[in-house]
Amino acid sequence: MGGDIVFFMTDIIEKKKRGLKLSKEEIQFVIDGYVNGSISDYQISALLMAIYFKGMDEDETTNLTMAMAYSGETVDLSEIKGIKVDKHSTGGIADTTTLVLVPLASSVGVKIAKMSGRGLGHTGGTIDKLESIPGFCCELDAKTFINSVNTIGAAITGQSKNLVPADKMLYALRDVTATVDSMPLIASSIMSKKIAGGADKIILDVKFGSGAFMKTFEDALELGRLMVKIGNRAERETIAYITDMEQPLGLAIGNAIEVIEAIEVLKGSGHPDLLTLCLEFAAEMMRMAEIESDKSKAVAKLKDSIDTGKALEKFSEIIKNQGGNPKVIQDYSLFPQAKYELEVTAAQDGYVSKIDGVRLGTTAMKLGAGRQKKDDVIDPAVGIWIYKKVGDEVNKGEVFAKILANDRAKLDWAKDEVKEAFEFDLKPTEKRKVIWAKITGDKIAKF
Repeated sequence: MGGDIVFFMTDIIEKKKRGLKLSKEEIQFVIDGYVNGSISDYQISALLMAIYFKGMDEDETTNLTMAMAYSGETVDLSEIKGIKVDKHSTGGIADTTTLVLVPLASSVGVKIAKMSGRGLGHTGGTIDKLESIPGFCCELDAKTFINSVNTIGAAITGQSKNLVPADKMLYALRDVTATVDSMPLIASSIMSKKIAGGADKIILDVKFGSGAFMKTFEDALELGRLMVKIGNRAERETIAYITDMEQPLGLAIGNAIEVIEAIEVLKGSGHPDLLTLCLEFAAEMMRMAEIESDKSKAVAKLKDSIDTGKALEKFSEIIKNQGGNPKVIQDYSLFPQAKYELEVTAAQDGYVSKIDGVRLGTTAMKLGAGRQKKDDVIDPAVGIWIYKKVGDEVNKGEVFAKILANDRAKLDWAKDEVKEAFEFDLKPTEKRKVIWAKITGDKIAKF
């Protein structure tokens, strides 16, 4: 007689404990059972640990990703005209890319329906940063979100609470069972959200270094290759860049000040590292959206959009469309302002040889720019500006950083932390490159 196959969680745990391959049906059973409450935390914890030690192959990781992606609501972007391209970063310090990339790519015709989250860590997420703009609304209903993209080419909204519930549940468990740093679990977590988000094509920014989750180039490369394969198997053209996070990417570590830095880049005055990354990603988005296949022509169009003010005007349009005050673009005093500022100066002549991005990020978080717990309230005004990066020359008495705070007692402590985060050398130090490699299908192009 026929009938549905009956699975037992103990059998699945035993199978993975022995290093055997789980079937698509077994993985679906696990995810469905965990989300509906029929499988307990302690059994999932045992399975996560088995996966941590025995791993998963590409089939298993893809099946896990897809089961997670469809564990709750998914976003249907089919009503948006054109090819939708999304970008995801694995996270870092002063990573202001999205704030620049959305208006820049949109200004040359790329349709961007961007769903972003709030931050837990050094600074807020993209949503927290945008909410430092007076009146800016990030909670758009589906109809308004889609209409905005069709009308002005871009919109940014917070993620639905019902999007990929399996990932939220699994991540919370991984966090308390020491199973966060498992390659298949990391890849499926990231890609399930991207697939559920409804984009047609995906660009991944996989960061490595002291300020990133992946500490080495080799680990970042492995994660990037795995996620590209998952995306392509899910019929979403996916590419990945391996980028540097051995030091902060931009100059601003905070919330309001990161929006200000994004505006400066769109005005043509931002740091070359941040601009380089945004031009590369935006040019690739143009290719994926079938707007411009020639990279040099794409970059030329993007630079022209900045030079003519078109990209800045697009940001103004996005702000106004979502209820924010577009006057912030010209008047930074409209952003939340910190009560106290403290400049940090160099004790002697030399060159910046190393920057501890994590220390700077942790300092910014303790000033109030980030969250240690999910219910912490972010202070949008505080943060740290850095004015020098690795390889830059510094003269004695020159200001190389500035601290913004609303608590005077924290200023001197923060000054010591910022000073300790910078290392100097009398000899010139080579500047770090921003982009290290690009993964397309099975090909790896090193920069």
